[in-house]
Amino acid sequence: MKKPCVYILASRYHGTLYTGVTTDLLRRVWEHKNDCVEGFTSKYQVHDLVWYEMHATLDTAIPREKAIKEWKRDWKIELIEKQNPAWRDLYPEMM
Repeated sequence: MKKPCVYILASRYHGTLYTGVTTDLLRRVWEHKNDCVEGFTSKYQVHDLVWYEMHATLDTAIPREKAIKEWKRDWKIELIEKQNPAWRDLYPEMM
């Protein structure tokens, strides 16, 4: 799945959120899950992929990621729950 993508990870249902952008969603989520890079997601155990959105180019994905990062938390929760109301970890379904 090497395509530009904006994604949101969660520590648990309605837990801590992290928004990111990547061109390889499977690899990037694996890195988060395995704490390959020290930082926010490893410190707060933010490992569940709860939302993602594919883009044609990074030129559209990066501004979308930046916009979502600026959103209020309630807006992010609403975005997640439209696609994934149970906050299931979507990563296993992508394997």
